[in-house]
Formats: sequence, C-alpha cells, structure tokens
Amino acid sequence: MGNVAATMTIDELAREAGVTTRNIRAYQTRGLLPSPRMEGRVGHYDEGHLARLRYIANLQERGFSLAAIQCLLDAWEEGRGLNDVLGFEEALTAPWSDESPERVSVEWLLERFPEAMDDLSLVQRAVTLGLLTEVDGQFEAPSPRLLRIGAELVAAGVPLAAVLEEYERLVTDADRIACRFVDLFESNVWEPFVEAGMPPERLAEVTGALQRARPTASMAMDAALAHAMERAVAASAARQVARFLPADAEP
Repeated sequence: MGNVAATMTIDELAREAGVTTRNIRAYQTRGLLPSPRMEGRVGHYDEGHLARLRYIANLQERGFSLAAIQCLLDAWEEGRGLNDVLGFEEALTAPWSDESPERVSVEWLLERFPEAMDDLSLVQRAVTLGLLTEVDGQFEAPSPRLLRIGAELVAAGVPLAAVLEEYERLVTDADRIACRFVDLFESNVWEPFVEAGMPPERLAEVTGALQRARPTASMAMDAALAHAMERAVAASAARQVARFLPADAEP
C-alpha cells in the first residue's frame, strides 16, 4: 500500500481495515491505536495503523478482550522485548490450517454427491454445517479437503446423509479435543507465565511452546486415531467372522 497508506484519511483507513471510524476513535482513546499525523484538522494514517487494526481484529476473533489486547500492546509500546512480542503475535494469530477456500460448481457437487439431486435439503445441511458457503450465487468449500473426504465416503457406498451426520459428530469431538489441548497449554504454560508477571525474558519460551503445540496436537491425534482404528477394525472383523461360526464353535 506504500504511498496510499501514508496519506489515508480515517474513512480510508476504516474501509481498508473493515472497521468503523467510531471504532478507530475509540481505540485511539483507549491507547490501542496511535494518534494520526495531523495536517491542519485532517489526520493522516499509515500502514502501521492498518497493521495494528488488523492485529486487534485478529485477537478479538480469538476471544481476547480489549483489556487483554491492551496488555500485549503496552509491552510492545514500552519496548520490552519487541522481537519477542512480535514473535508471540505471529504465533498466536497464525492460521492452524494451510487450506484455502475453493469455488465448486453445482455440476461438480452433483457428480460426487448425486443424492443431493433428489434431496436439495442435503445441500442446505452442508451449508448449515459449514462444509459449503454461498458466495455470489456459487458454492465455496472453506475446507476442500473435508469436501473431498466426504466424496470418497459417498463413493465407497456411505449415504450422504450419514456422512453429514458423522461430520457433525466429528466437529463436536474435535471441539472437545481442541479445548483439552488449549487447557493443557493454558494451565501449564500460560498461567504460570501470567502469575510470574509476564516477564519479557520468558515470552520467547511461551512463544516456542505455542509454536510446538501446532504440529504436536495434529501428530498426537493422527497417532491416537491410527491405533484406535486398528482396534476398532480388528473388533469389527472378529464380530463379522463370528456371525458365520457354528453356535457351538470356540470363541
């Protein structure tokens, strides 16, 4: 944005950041956003203001209160371990998935999910569950990977309605597991850090723990699910074979 950002008015800044001018003024009053450079009665904002607004929005989306955000920004403004603060910001706000949404045509959907042709409520259910979103009269898959997994299950003979029901249960299970991992981090890493007064020299340690939590959580789930599937498949095979054994056969 270079030169454009250097001469942004408050209205232009609000439009770029996706916030209201009222919010911008409120953030300035609280000290969350630096004052603009004034020329007469006109304030001029730059890329630093835009980055700060996006940072605030990112943290709010993750459940941070303005008071908590202000605590982090105070550490930034006071210059206490600036590099560490920026590293923590990056670790905290980085996405947990490398997927990008993809547009999918109705033809693509009906080819892979033919049941939807006779029951459009199944498509609406997929939208309700967040597997699909409607954008400009078309469909978009926030997670193309999940959509393709669903298509594989349908191709294997699982009814689409059953796939959607299982996805809903999976989301519930995933939310519960994610909360446990977050609680593990909060109880053993974050809370001791806060109780110690958030010493700047330990911020890099907390950032490292947060960064390690990303691949660790995924690897733990992959390993646990693999072992669980082995046990479940073995038990299922034993049950199915037992159906064909004589009643007096040895178990």
